[in-house]
Amino acid sequence: MREPDEEREDLVPSCCGPSADLSPSACCGPSRHATALTPDEIRQAVRENYARVSERSGSTPCCTGASSASCCGESASASARLGYSAEELAAVPAGVDMGLGCGNPQAIAALQAGETVLDLGSGGGFDCLLAARQVGPEGHVIGVDMTPEMVHKARENARRGGFANVEFRLGEIEHLPVADATVDVIMSNCVINLSPDKPAVYREAFRVLRPGGRIAVSDVVRLSNEPFPAAIRDDLALLSGCVAGAASAGEVEAMLCDAGFVEIRVTTEPASREFIATWAPGSGIEDYVVSALMQAVRPHS
Repeated sequence: MREPDEEREDLVPSCCGPSADLSPSACCGPSRHATALTPDEIRQAVRENYARVSERSGSTPCCTGASSASCCGESASASARLGYSAEELAAVPAGVDMGLGCGNPQAIAALQAGETVLDLGSGGGFDCLLAARQVGPEGHVIGVDMTPEMVHKARENARRGGFANVEFRLGEIEHLPVADATVDVIMSNCVINLSPDKPAVYREAFRVLRPGGRIAVSDVVRLSNEPFPAAIRDDLALLSGCVAGAASAGEVEAMLCDAGFVEIRVTTEPASREFIATWAPGSGIEDYVVSALMQAVRPHS
């Protein structure tokens, strides 16, 4: 049995090469099929991919030419297309918006002053810092991310922006480093689809929410109840790029229900096909996945 950090080249080679005409899978893709990997190997591959995104953000683009935004994140200006206002984009320090989402969970979160907010897969801290403005100094925002480089970047972004009511914790969203019943609102932006154990994510969300607490999530869902074609399902670049791991809207609703949530709503956004197509140009992924907004409530009793 190999050690966790050994033989990583067989999973994800270096993100970019010298050529300007790399394909999406050449950018971040593995030599092994995603379906051949264990859950821990999938997490490690995703972690390494987003570590590279963090290191390259704010300097040079991760990939060039025909390489995909799903591999390396869209340009920060793409967030305007995802529903963020000009005021929101101007409210955080330069470089915080990495353009990695698939929607705007802030739009459905209805955050109130004094609330405690948890962001699953907080990345560089963009949504956390926006939430911190809304909950005010009496509120508190916690970001959880499994990539050390992202946690470091988010902490530095919060320091630069003077956000004292935000903290970032290293951890997996299937095993949240958060106490029971301590959170009012859970947000997440294009992250839960990356988890190899989504039911555990929703069970953990239920555990940490206070009775009456709510979730407001933007994520990618599969358009059909049928499995992905093998070309998508087996591509680790598309898994770490928020495509191949997507569940259907019906499956998401069932997982939320099984976890104990009520008032469940999964609203797909057909217009998202346009920007999803830019994640892996020419692959046709926009025919298989769509962005969706997910809402649910932990019952009071």
